[in-house]
Amino acid sequence: MLDGKSLALKLRGNIKEEVEAIKAIGNRVPHLAAILVGEDGASKTYVNSKERDCEYVGFESSVHRLSADTSEESLLNLIEAINKDENIDGLIVQLPVPKHINATKVTEAIDPEIDVDGFHTISVGKLTKNEDTFISATPFGVIMMLEEYGIETRGKHCVIIGRSNIVGRPMSILMSQGGRDATVTVCHRYTENVGNFTRTADIVIVAVGIPDFLKVEMVKPGAVIVDVGITRVDSDNAKRYVLKGDVDFEKVKEKCSAITPVPGGVGPMTRYGLLFNTLKSYKKKQGL
Repeated sequence: MLDGKSLALKLRGNIKEEVEAIKAIGNRVPHLAAILVGEDGASKTYVNSKERDCEYVGFESSVHRLSADTSEESLLNLIEAINKDENIDGLIVQLPVPKHINATKVTEAIDPEIDVDGFHTISVGKLTKNEDTFISATPFGVIMMLEEYGIETRGKHCVIIGRSNIVGRPMSILMSQGGRDATVTVCHRYTENVGNFTRTADIVIVAVGIPDFLKVEMVKPGAVIVDVGITRVDSDNAKRYVLKGDVDFEKVKEKCSAITPVPGGVGPMTRYGLLFNTLKSYKKKQGL
């Protein structure tokens, strides 16, 4: 079981120690700012989790909660003001934003020097060229998990299902880069006979947002399965929903050699990636 929850807790502990050392010499601590537009339930939960993470490691955090009818111009003006604040080390705008706001324009408005989500064109371009940059938190978290658990990637066939700019595409770049050296195949929900690809894969990373998309018959015995998906599915329980991943977990776990649960797998590692990037930005600003 690739337990992202316990691993992220350990890694957050390392960041906490660094922040305590920073405070001990009288320096300001890293500061992560977030902007949340609207009342999307999942987004609110995620931002609240990020606030708790910041508090745990000793970061300063600020959240700008804006109404769903906030204009694009007002949002861009706020981003510009935060860009100019020398005491802000990281800025994220929680996606999705309301439909009347251009999400691309918003992410491009963030200063690349504090783009700790790694969504800016400059960040993505540097990643493509294997230059130092902020790596999107989810792909970064997956890479850290594979490394920490000692999953061999060199020469392995890695199938990535999903081609988003947030997960699939950067994931494919990272897995094929020097040091990991996997042979990568990118599929998506419209790939015909996707099982023909996954049955040859040593590592499968699924990020399509379709519950139970990856079935047991699509998996090679002994494969490593990383489930990035998380979807709320209606249920009769007290919450009225359950969280489901993109993998048919109960059946696939009996056939593979390693697997991430949902929840408690990739999600906590994504949040760790955001903290890591914010600390990285802080160190760069401080010349450390």
